[in-house]
Amino acid sequence: MGFFLAAFQAPLAAKLIEDASWFFAVVVALVVATVIVADDAQRRRPEAADYAE
Repeated sequence: MGFFLAAFQAPLAAKLIEDASWFFAVVVALVVATVIVADDAQRRRPEAADYAE
């Protein structure tokens, strides 16, 4: 949800602000979204079975 808010805010900020500082917010949002998705995928993996030999 936060990524979508940042993605919506970025074009608006680009129109209102002369420099490219709005791009930093987009990059941070992408990094955070990637970490959240990777963490969620890691948690959903089944635990390794420990077979006694």
